[in-house]
Amino acid sequence: MKVDEEGFYNKLLDYHNILYLCHRNADPDAVSSAFALSEAIGGKVGLVDGCNRVASLLVDKLEIDVVEDPNPEDYDLTVVVDTSTIAQLNDIELCHYGVIDHHATTALTENAAFYLHRNKTSVAEIVYDVLKCMGAPIMNRTAVGLMTGIVTDTGHFKHATSDTFRTFSNIIESSGVEYAEVLELMASTPQDVSMRIAMLKTANRAEIERVESWLVATSHVSSFGGSASSMLINIGADVAFVGTLKENSIRVSGRAKRDAVNAGVNLGQIMEDVSADYNGTGGGHAGAAGIDVVADMEEILWACKQKVIEVLRNKKNPSSL
Repeated sequence: MKVDEEGFYNKLLDYHNILYLCHRNADPDAVSSAFALSEAIGGKVGLVDGCNRVASLLVDKLEIDVVEDPNPEDYDLTVVVDTSTIAQLNDIELCHYGVIDHHATTALTENAAFYLHRNKTSVAEIVYDVLKCMGAPIMNRTAVGLMTGIVTDTGHFKHATSDTFRTFSNIIESSGVEYAEVLELMASTPQDVSMRIAMLKTANRAEIERVESWLVATSHVSSFGGSASSMLINIGADVAFVGTLKENSIRVSGRAKRDAVNAGVNLGQIMEDVSADYNGTGGGHAGAAGIDVVADMEEILWACKQKVIEVLRNKKNPSSL
């Protein structure tokens, strides 16, 4: 059952023991959203498979009490946060659950008891609207978390909309937290040597295909695939795909510049289409998405690249004019 912000809040009031469950390798948007809801309504923040570097720093700085690998059966209700497929939860068995999400497609809503979905640039923005509907005060820790979630999920506002900035401004005004505080927190995130090596290896292995004036890059690395694909964008690619071997499957992370998105590239849809061809799971946003499949890495990277080439062929690149 689809609900609005008020309906979502009212549904949560029917339960006393709630688990707010984040996707594997949870990012700041997922962690901060789960934390904000747990602070306002009560419940626990659950991680099925850890969180990324910035989210880990957020957990430490804000002293967020998290439950590692929780069992949904121990709770009256599980609220799945910022997650579009069961594969992102490592195929955990969900019992009675609700969903709050912002992805273009969210398969988990089909069997959910209720769900709140909005086409926002982050779940943190949706959560802020829920808190505002409740009349809940935006405390310092909640504000820092939500602001960090918005900044990271929009690529430091590269994919932001007017609504994004409006919500961000409202959080600043209602909490008194300054943007500089969030920037300082993220700047303190340590970059270990293994990540720096991964970035260099990704760049060294990159294969580049030129389509008109567009550059599409593919590469592979053993870890940090998401960061590596973003790095390829930062050094010149318009669209980038980086493959990572994950035990028995392949993970491909994709990133695209706004000009490519405006030209018609929708990585979320591309990943969803490719995953369907290989019985995998994939999706995300127009400018950032991922796919998990059991297949040959080169074949998957080629399939993703070809989808992009089909879109960009005969399209002008504004940044090259």
